[in-house]
Amino acid sequence: MDKKLDNKINSFLMGWVFPVLIAVLIATSLKSAIADWNVVPSGSMKPTIVEGDRIFINKLAYDLKIPYTTRHLAKWKDPQRGDIVVFFSPEDEKRMVKRVVGLPGDVIAMKNNHLYINGEQLHYEATDPATGVLSYGTSTNSYYFYTEDLIGRKHPVMITPYQPAVRSFAPISVPDKHFFMMGDNRDNSADSRYFGFVDRKRIVGQALSVVASLDINNFYRPRWKRFFTKLL
Repeated sequence: MDKKLDNKINSFLMGWVFPVLIAVLIATSLKSAIADWNVVPSGSMKPTIVEGDRIFINKLAYDLKIPYTTRHLAKWKDPQRGDIVVFFSPEDEKRMVKRVVGLPGDVIAMKNNHLYINGEQLHYEATDPATGVLSYGTSTNSYYFYTEDLIGRKHPVMITPYQPAVRSFAPISVPDKHFFMMGDNRDNSADSRYFGFVDRKRIVGQALSVVASLDINNFYRPRWKRFFTKLL
């Protein structure tokens, strides 16, 4: 009787439990090292990314890591200025989504929300929020939208004049193997202005697109126009 029970247990383990565990291990390994998606809970990257967006993360964009770790098996390139990346915050280890503004060796400064990179002031062009995706059902009276030319990489930024924020800082040099990150929602973003430079090894991957979007303020209704849109 005991032998029959043992055979049944072994058959159950080999036929169901072990295959499921192996499948879970493979799936989570792929998620950890190759590709993932991230639910965005805050508006720090508005208007590029809004609350409720599900963004696709290419974890092979820059390197190959050992699954479940930040240790590199191989590296083929570094993040470029203007890339939107996912990384672990040096302040509290939370996973964050920001834009790469400063590369290793760059000198970064800001004056009245105007960025300077290596002594060159970036070009800004005013954008009318009524023309496209920059308005999300809230009043735009206190918000200003601009297109920032991040030395060849143009993208939208959002300014909130009455929001307390760090809008100016003296020139600082980005150390080797580190990056300066900022949110596109410049006056409402916890970024390198507050927690400092981000070590290269903390970067998880590159955010490439919005795969889905749910309006968290409107009963989680789908924002169909944002599905499968490329991030600028």
